[in-house]
Amino acid sequence: MEIKESQEELEKAVKYAYEASSKERLQMLYWLKSGQVKSRSAIPSVSFANAERLGRDQATITRWLRKYKDGGRAGLLEVKHAPGKEPIVSGESLERLKQRLEEPLGFHSYNQIQQWLKSEQGLNIGYKTEYPTGSLLSGSQTKSSSSQKHQTASRESISL
Repeated sequence: MEIKESQEELEKAVKYAYEASSKERLQMLYWLKSGQVKSRSAIPSVSFANAERLGRDQATITRWLRKYKDGGRAGLLEVKHAPGKEPIVSGESLERLKQRLEEPLGFHSYNQIQQWLKSEQGLNIGYKTEYPTGSLLSGSQTKSSSSQKHQTASRESISL
């Protein structure tokens, strides 16, 4: 496999690589370019030698080499991240929940939030699902009914 970058360029890139994943990928290229790992132009032999030195599986090294071959250095260093799970309460439902939390009466408990989400938004979610959603609504609060009735200056509330 032909490495396009110079040995000096790769050495400098390894030295100044910020992320560990980039550093080890660049290290692999440096070893190939400098001849520290011998290549017979067959990816499996290169992969095996690099895998041993980097402490990575041979399949990982093969995948990295394919990424380099297809996309160059930028392709090799690109690390894709999974988008994650879509939140259950989102979009218009989340906006309406935020508005409701800003109202003077708000909610008295997390249970009331669950009931409201079920009756008003058609979302049947459990406490463990709602709680993180509620905690992301910074600045919003549920209102404690006893605090509203008996304390005017300082109300006890559960912060979301």
